[in-house]
Amino acid sequence: MAVFDTPEEAFGVLRPVCVQLTKTQTVENVEHLQTQLQAISDTALQELQQYILFPLRFALKTPGPKKERLVQSVVECLTFVLSSTCVREQELLQELFSELSVCLYSPSSQKPAALSEELKLAVIQGLSTLMHSAYRDIILTFYEPSILPRLGFAVSLLLGLAEQEKSKQIKIAALQCLQVLLLQCECQDHPRPLDDLEQQQLGDLLASFLPGISTALTRVITGDFKQGHSIVVSSLKVFYKTVSFIMADEQLTRIPKARAKPAVEHRVAALMIHRDADWVKSTGDKLAILIKKIIDCVSVHPHWKVRLELVEFVEVLLLKCTQSLVESTGPLLKVLVGLVNDESPEVQAQCNTTLRCLADQKVVVGSRALADILSESLHSLATSLPRLMNTQDDQGKFSTLSLLLGYLKLLGPKVHVILNSVAHVQRLSRALIQVLELEVADVKMVEERRWNSDNLSASAEASAARPWGRVQRRYFRCFTDERVFLLLRKICQLLGYYGDLYLLVDHFLELYHTSVVYRKQAAMILNELVVGAAGLDVEDIHNKCTRTSPEELREIVKSILEEYTSQENWYLITCIEAEEEEGVVMKQQGLQAVTSGVHTCQVVSFPALSKPSPTICSMNSNIWQICIQLEGIGQFAHALGKDFRLLLMSALYPVLEKAGDQTLLISQVATSTMVDFCHACGYNSVQHLINQNSDYLVNGISLNLRHLTLHPHAPKVLEVMLRNSDASLLPLVADVIQDVLATLDQFYDKRAASFVSVLHALLTALAHWFPDSGSTGQLQQQHSLEEEGRQLAATGEASATAQDIEQFVLSYLQEKDVAEGNVADLEAEEEEQSAPPKVAENDTLPDVEPPLPVHIQIAKDVMERCIHLLSDRNLKIRLKVLDVLGLCVEVLQTHKNQLLPLAHRAWPSLVHRLTSDDPLAVLRAFKVLQTLGSRCGDFLRSRFCKDVLPKLASSLITQAPISARAGPVYSHTLAFKLQLAVLQGLGPLCESLDLGEGDLNKVADACLIYLSTKQPVRLQEAARSVFLHLIKVDPDSTWLLLHELYCPVQQFTAPHPSLHPVQLQGATKPQNPYATNVCHLLLQLQ
Repeated sequence: MAVFDTPEEAFGVLRPVCVQLTKTQTVENVEHLQTQLQAISDTALQELQQYILFPLRFALKTPGPKKERLVQSVVECLTFVLSSTCVREQELLQELFSELSVCLYSPSSQKPAALSEELKLAVIQGLSTLMHSAYRDIILTFYEPSILPRLGFAVSLLLGLAEQEKSKQIKIAALQCLQVLLLQCECQDHPRPLDDLEQQQLGDLLASFLPGISTALTRVITGDFKQGHSIVVSSLKVFYKTVSFIMADEQLTRIPKARAKPAVEHRVAALMIHRDADWVKSTGDKLAILIKKIIDCVSVHPHWKVRLELVEFVEVLLLKCTQSLVESTGPLLKVLVGLVNDESPEVQAQCNTTLRCLADQKVVVGSRALADILSESLHSLATSLPRLMNTQDDQGKFSTLSLLLGYLKLLGPKVHVILNSVAHVQRLSRALIQVLELEVADVKMVEERRWNSDNLSASAEASAARPWGRVQRRYFRCFTDERVFLLLRKICQLLGYYGDLYLLVDHFLELYHTSVVYRKQAAMILNELVVGAAGLDVEDIHNKCTRTSPEELREIVKSILEEYTSQENWYLITCIEAEEEEGVVMKQQGLQAVTSGVHTCQVVSFPALSKPSPTICSMNSNIWQICIQLEGIGQFAHALGKDFRLLLMSALYPVLEKAGDQTLLISQVATSTMVDFCHACGYNSVQHLINQNSDYLVNGISLNLRHLTLHPHAPKVLEVMLRNSDASLLPLVADVIQDVLATLDQFYDKRAASFVSVLHALLTALAHWFPDSGSTGQLQQQHSLEEEGRQLAATGEASATAQDIEQFVLSYLQEKDVAEGNVADLEAEEEEQSAPPKVAENDTLPDVEPPLPVHIQIAKDVMERCIHLLSDRNLKIRLKVLDVLGLCVEVLQTHKNQLLPLAHRAWPSLVHRLTSDDPLAVLRAFKVLQTLGSRCGDFLRSRFCKDVLPKLASSLITQAPISARAGPVYSHTLAFKLQLAVLQGLGPLCESLDLGEGDLNKVADACLIYLSTKQPVRLQEAARSVFLHLIKVDPDSTWLLLHELYCPVQQFTAPHPSLHPVQLQGATKPQNPYATNVCHLLLQLQ
């Protein structure tokens, strides 16, 4: 609370100070007065206002030069008084306004005086405070025609400071003060809102300043970006507030045609403006030029706050000056629609809000003139769009497409009317087709193949996390920025949302049929049209209520789906192998098969083949077309939701065909489409989807297998089903599997590759569904003697009976027959010698064996086919068959009576693959050998030692000098990989087959040389692993062998004096190349 509350007390304190200041104008006296004023209450100051202002005004009026510091102190003190009081007299307001304005003027140069920045800032703040301190109605009487010269003088000074001053603070203060002078400030201290008459009078008065204000502010706004965003924002605000007030349609409609004669002198009357129609037209045309300059500059301003203010600029002018600024309507709308997809979320939000405001007030939708402008702009932009996409950079393309998207958003339901024009539809579709042209020269798409047989559900789970609207990354000829493609998708979605879907779908389907060149682009557009028609993620600023009905949308989707999955559009050539698999068999001789089988395809010309071979570009184009159609089917599912169940039967089978495609990209997209089906139709997973529709799928496969030449892709559907289902599917597909095997028997020479892939998927599924749970069935019978021996030892029986000895001898003979391969004789003897089992009286067929489980019977049948296909001429088929053979062994491992005869029959072909085939086949065959060895070791022992081990040992010994001399590149060769695989597998084989001493010595002799440090590191590690297994089988012999190779001690001291010391033959020099690995192994023996 102030010390002096009453005017009397305040007067007593202020009188001597004011007198002193009147006599002597110094900075100290002014500061002393301001100090005393701070102790006076506002009420007392109001009473003594003119008394206090007198010495301050006197100091400003004193003729002669004055110090800037004194003027600044006086202005600051005057500002303090005005901020605490109200000006209640019009004359005082005008005089103070003039006195403060003069402080900024230099009469000699007729420009703003070259004053200090502090003084300029103080005067500007003083003017602003003065206008805010004017008492309510006094401020309105201030704006009379007679004030025009003085007001114009102040406006020109402030504009000069805003344009020429270097200080950012002064520029902003001058612009804010100008806004106050024009009664456009937004502060709470401003007088009450003006009524219509007062607004009209003030508009007539300020119209005189519009040319100067708009021109000067345009120069400020379009100045250097380095001046700072806040200056541009303030200038924009003053510009659009001034223009929207003076050019407001609401005011101009009330302007009388006849000009009233003002009661002022002639010179002042000449300054007055009559805002008639001619003036409005002329001023609007001139403002259109300035507005276009501002728009071109500010729309690309790097700071988001400037672009945000530009949205406000557009909104105010469009809402208030639609008729007066009709020439500017097009550019203003262009700005608004161009910023719809601004990178700043704040600008986007404000732009969408403005569009909704315009739509709600029917400014665009209800005004024919504006709708026509938008329509013409849209047509013009669509015409030039292909040219712009070819000439602009990515940022320019993004801006252009943002503009197109904004036009569509702003037009809203009127898009439906515009698209009834054939010219509009043709130009727009032509532009979209050209812009969306894909780049298809990349060879990687054709090269990337799905060679492995991993479960597709794994990739499906990974795809489940992706949003449904996301599509495969693709590359376009006209642009590289991903944002451009997202804009194009939104444009197509809006066309589908607001336009006539039947008309658009028919038009783009016609383009789809017209040429292969247009097919991919048309499919992309059709996909987005359906998504837009369903209203998925479409932002409707017009709150459109009428949408395409679900029944109509389903019929449209059905027609597109039929077109996509038709024979000519679905089964396209995506690789040369797919074209040649009917009749071309690759020839291999030695390593040539390896180099020509995987990634290179040689085109074989036939006299009867009239059509040219496909090129890389055409195959890439086909891959993209299939992928786009698959993505579209997934989008259709989301668009229809649960209603898509009615179309699922016609869509699921073709998609499963593509999920089994060898082209990686197609397989991935098809799997994602299956995930889309699950999301749309309410299935928990791809497995659930397949299981619930398996009866329909199995029926389709069965029918198509009967006409395999017409439906060559039927095996792929079964393959995908097996990879993505569980054991509950097996009973349903058991008959179909028999059909597959029968068809394989019929077409083994033509279509073995596709059938082998199905068999591989089948056995992979069986191995996964029925894992080995331990020793059961016949395996338990074979180990029964060991269990009985353990039981006898536990019960303490020390002596064996004659019955035990007999059983031991029989078991030994049985194992010996198995090892020698006399499996058939063994089965016959078992049938003759086995006593008839005790059966129940009601058992009519006691001699019939129980039927095999379904999966065992299937595995047995498949393994029989594999035995014949092991000698196929095609390397890839042989490799696949070897994989299937290994899986068959895993599935049959618990049923030795079925496994051993089949292994006996497969052994000659397997040996041939191991010893005289392509290195790739040798590698794969060795893996099968390892599997066989671990599952039926005794059976393979003599065969392995006789047929395979000598050649493996010889190969290792032959390759050892080569690998010892080779460089680092050798580790990438097939020879190295074969060496490594053999060394890594020999150890487990020796242990599982329980080889004898002589065979173990062969293995050890072949592997010893690989313990040398001259060998590659990985081969040394593999050789060590062999000896680690030999240590488990025969540790003493291995210990002696290693010490003969390298002996770390001179001699071994005997544990008793009666024994002589032992000295081994192994070298003891530390330079021995075997020393490191031998020492490492000997540590394992201790």
